[in-house]
Amino acid sequence: MKSLADIYSHLPDAPSEKTLERVDYEARHWSSPIKGPLKPGTEEHKKAVAQMFRDTFNPYKPSVIDWPELDPETLHRITSLPIWDIAVQTEGKARLRMAAYAAMIDDPDMKDALSRNAWEENRHKEVLSKLVEAYKIPMAPEPPYVEPKDTEWAYLVTGFSECVDSFFAFGLFALAERAGLFPMELIETFEPVMQEECRHILLFANWLAWHRASMPFWKRPWFELRVIGVWIFLAYERMGLARSIDDNGEEHTQDNNFTVTGAKDMTNIDIKVPELMQLCLDENDRRFAGYDPRLLRPTTTPAIARAIIKGAKIWGCVKSKCCPAKSAA
Repeated sequence: MKSLADIYSHLPDAPSEKTLERVDYEARHWSSPIKGPLKPGTEEHKKAVAQMFRDTFNPYKPSVIDWPELDPETLHRITSLPIWDIAVQTEGKARLRMAAYAAMIDDPDMKDALSRNAWEENRHKEVLSKLVEAYKIPMAPEPPYVEPKDTEWAYLVTGFSECVDSFFAFGLFALAERAGLFPMELIETFEPVMQEECRHILLFANWLAWHRASMPFWKRPWFELRVIGVWIFLAYERMGLARSIDDNGEEHTQDNNFTVTGAKDMTNIDIKVPELMQLCLDENDRRFAGYDPRLLRPTTTPAIARAIIKGAKIWGCVKSKCCPAKSAA
């Protein structure tokens, strides 16, 4: 299996294994030197959030990644996943939306953090584009990326969407690694991207708390209604499939909800929904474990996952108690 140093070994200024290990560690572990609580809305909390995002930057270069050669079965498995058009376009839209919202912010610390977030979203798009190019995955033409008219709404949709998608992606990524259906070189290549998504939703959760605490009280009701509207929109969006036509006239059907429903496509392991939810929770906790516990974490999707697990346990108890009575009858 190739190490990260092997992936970059063809570069004249290739980083050493020790350097890559240090950078990877620093991207996953961070604590603020500020003493005491980090209460949202305070200067201390805001500066800690911005510093976290600066200090944990990982300077990997997707444009020079040496993509591994795949056997025909693995290549087919990857190219047939119903995600590539949506994945590339989502990252493109995320970059534009975050950059547009960052331009609206007056606070220099949050402006810096969100601008960096937008740059990293563009790097995610570059990673996906390079993969698509390397493995000759057919793609529909990308639509023009237009700056949103309602910048705050677009940023909220992107932020909450990433919170949902990243939570389930953490579990699917671990499941794919356990199944061994994808080469470890490919897993290693995408590992920094997955951890970067963790940093992104950590930033969003703390931006959200800072934004709520900083806005005038009379604006809060309208803002909370918008947040509810975003969740309704995301639920509706994930119920459907996206269809597009490529340059050869071929239709592409893309699964908007792949991060929730994609376990069967990512692994040959038979896993039940409660087990998948628990894996997502475990991976979510593991990826966040290295960051200052005083920073807020996304809570809604993990809470839904815990409710599903609890509901499954209750249903299992009900069924087990009913079975003897049914058999006796």
